Amino acid sequence: MGKALGIDFGTKRTGIAITDAMQIIAGGLTTVLTHLLDDFISDLVQKESIECFVVGDPKNLDGSNTNSTGHVNGFVKRLQKKYPEIPVHQIDERFTSKIAKQSILASGIKKKGRQNKALVDEVSATIILQNYLDYK
Repeated sequence: MGKALGIDFGTKRTGIAITDAMQIIAGGLTTVLTHLLDDFISDLVQKESIECFVVGDPKNLDGSNTNSTGHVNGFVKRLQKKYPEIPVHQIDERFTSKIAKQSILASGIKKKGRQNKALVDEVSATIILQNYLDYK
């Protein structure tokens, strides 16, 4: 069994998470500047056995598309074209940023660390990926 790669796509930064080889638990990996994301994923796919991509699907509270939905859909299409053998799953990402911020606060990280938006993106990617694992 290969690993699942979680992606919280953003126009500036993208949070990345990865599972263990048994796909039991998700762990934060890093945050990547989005303009470097394609190269980062390409390197990771060569180094790791990636079985699937799990991408956050941005929605408003009422389920309608957000301003980010078009960017995410374009990214998903690029993934599908470049890696046709690796399935892409989209997971509802509503509330993940809020949950990530609460988790970071509860972890006891000092205020300066909590203001690190890259950490929020990484934790959000981990939550998206863990949600996928919990419901598959």
